[in-house]
Amino acid sequence: MTDTKDRNPAKSGPNIVIENIDDALSSRYLAYAMTTITQRALPDVRDGLKPVHRRILYAMRQLKLNPENSHKKCARIVGDVMGQYHPHGDASIYDALVKLSQTFAARYPLIDGQGNFGNIDGDSAAAMRYTEARMTGAGKALLEGLDEDAVDFKATYNEEDEEPVVLPAGFPNLLANGSQGIAVGMATSIPPHNAAELCNAALHLIKAPNARIETLLEHVKGPDFPTGGIIVEPRENMIEAYATGRGGFKTRARWEIEDLGRGQWQIIVTEIPYQVQKSRLIEKLAELIETKRAPWLADVRDESAEDVRVVLEPKSKNIAPELLMESLFKLSELETRASLNMNVLDATGTPRVMGLREVLQSFLDHRREVLQRRSRQRLGKIEDRMEILEGYRIAFLNLDEVIRIIRFEDEPKLELIKAFKLTDRQAEAILNMRLRTLNKLQEIEIQSEHGKLGDEKKGIEELLASDQLQWSRIAGQIREVRDIYGLKTEIGKRRTSFADMPDIEIDLATAFISKEPITVVMSEMGWIRALKGKVEDLSTLKFKEGDGPAFALPAYTTDKIVMFASNGKFYTLSADKLPGGRGNGEPIRLMVDLQDEHTPIGLFVHNPERQLLVASTDGYGFRVDEKDLIASKRGGKQILNVKDGAEALRCVEIRGEKIATIGENRKILIYNVEELPVLGRGKGVRLQKFKDGGLADITTFTALEGLSYLDASSRRNNVSEWQILEGKRAQAGRMAPRGFSRAGVFTMDKRL
Repeated sequence: MTDTKDRNPAKSGPNIVIENIDDALSSRYLAYAMTTITQRALPDVRDGLKPVHRRILYAMRQLKLNPENSHKKCARIVGDVMGQYHPHGDASIYDALVKLSQTFAARYPLIDGQGNFGNIDGDSAAAMRYTEARMTGAGKALLEGLDEDAVDFKATYNEEDEEPVVLPAGFPNLLANGSQGIAVGMATSIPPHNAAELCNAALHLIKAPNARIETLLEHVKGPDFPTGGIIVEPRENMIEAYATGRGGFKTRARWEIEDLGRGQWQIIVTEIPYQVQKSRLIEKLAELIETKRAPWLADVRDESAEDVRVVLEPKSKNIAPELLMESLFKLSELETRASLNMNVLDATGTPRVMGLREVLQSFLDHRREVLQRRSRQRLGKIEDRMEILEGYRIAFLNLDEVIRIIRFEDEPKLELIKAFKLTDRQAEAILNMRLRTLNKLQEIEIQSEHGKLGDEKKGIEELLASDQLQWSRIAGQIREVRDIYGLKTEIGKRRTSFADMPDIEIDLATAFISKEPITVVMSEMGWIRALKGKVEDLSTLKFKEGDGPAFALPAYTTDKIVMFASNGKFYTLSADKLPGGRGNGEPIRLMVDLQDEHTPIGLFVHNPERQLLVASTDGYGFRVDEKDLIASKRGGKQILNVKDGAEALRCVEIRGEKIATIGENRKILIYNVEELPVLGRGKGVRLQKFKDGGLADITTFTALEGLSYLDASSRRNNVSEWQILEGKRAQAGRMAPRGFSRAGVFTMDKRL
């Protein structure tokens, strides 16, 4: 960019501003971001509304669409909102209006819609020219006191009218109905709650402003979704979420077993998680059936009318319903997680994340400010009226003189002020009195009204002077709301319940596999197969010419089979997918990506509780937890790094506290298992020092049982006085005792 510091601004013209592009972009983007945050995405903590919702309710109030009045066309409402208060598209306004009226989206709808306002299947609402709306009791409660100077007003976008900055909020809308929004760099996600529980928590907070979150959660049990469901989130997680303002709630569909007789049954889903479209959920379940990812589910049907009724038909009556549902919870939106991110605008318009106590306290503080402002406004009106009534009282006490002044004086107003020390307003009111009001009954009414207003004024002054009285008045207002939306009322009763997560561990990879015993056999050339049952005698097995058995291990069809290869990788096979025992099986290289220059050196059934020892031919190795070995791809999982001509040699289970290594030079070294580190991947540490050659074998044993080996006749022999072979890791070791295996290994069996 050309430097503009020395450029003459006058030459640029009166309407051209010279500005660095980086500064221009940053300032404008910041302005856009702040507008998005404060004017679109985040709700106000006091009334729980975004500007578009606030403007809709205010416009409906101006149209007198109260609950007791008749509905009006939504097109009329949207037009007034767009023309007077919200200079944006009619579609966005109508969408916001629709969401405020949907009983499956809003826990306490603020708008009562008449017509097609969409459904839980995800169908959109009818056009605004076909639908009608009015406010509900909750919507009206948010606006109560608006004419009594309860809140500040600001100019509308065209400065032709005014709109409220925030609503008086006689209803705890933020937590009761929740809110969702995505801004620039921040978002908000607040699930709906039960209004009666919120009122109880607010009442407790008035008594104990420093109440603990645990105490508040005795009143606010958790979210209360309009679509019901069951929350299975642990309580400690919920406490942390409400304390910090961030967290989530795992929610499940509500289901029951319907008996069809003769041992047959089916599952009926009666409630689905919040914000899940029923049609999309059923499509997902049908897809699971087609792709055979839910093999125990035979069919899914939607028999819903006004209530939700989704039928899940099992393939067999012998399947446990709980197991079937647990698998569907993991695979579909029958289980979702409702996030909690209470990022809101505080009373100063600053976005920040609040906890439950802070949100409730902000609502109470707003209600107190509204009470004070309404009280001051009422006090001003009382004082104005009492001023007039005081003038009337003086007039009645001096009625004859007042009549004389009015009748004979040229300037009666000034004479009245001078004679009775009246104010200008009092004198004007006396002059405007009608003759018919100069009767005795009217005088009594004036005296009575003056006394009542005096008492009311005294009460308001006492209220404004006492924090205790103010909180007492606010508590009374909250109790009225609680009575309207009580837990025993139709709209107020809790819809979402709580339950502990079922103690059912389900592995989707094996849950629907029949558990049957098998014998896995792999040949020296790498052909693998699974024989049915436990086969002890393998002598009758046939192999290809020049081939023979290398590994044979008993397993079950639900097991994972792990193979360790000379490249240091572990490969995972599903036992149920192995080829059958008829024939020679299939080459292992067709199932995993194993290069021709590498060979299998270990085969075992996966046991996540075990710890293994891996070693390479150059004498390096380490311990590894077997739970970290499972490979999710055909390429395997690299655990032992080998290079420079070295290869992986052995993988053995750690069954004792001692390790014994033997080199190709027939020297044996014994040391403690703890001297080897536990790694997830790597080359490892030196196991034994060699001047020439490498590692021949490695094993583990207990000091109580001692070290043993297999001789050429496959007989087990013990090494006497093995203690003399002990040393420290990475030492050279001592020569094997006389009679030790000529092969220079502890065992020929490579299975674990």
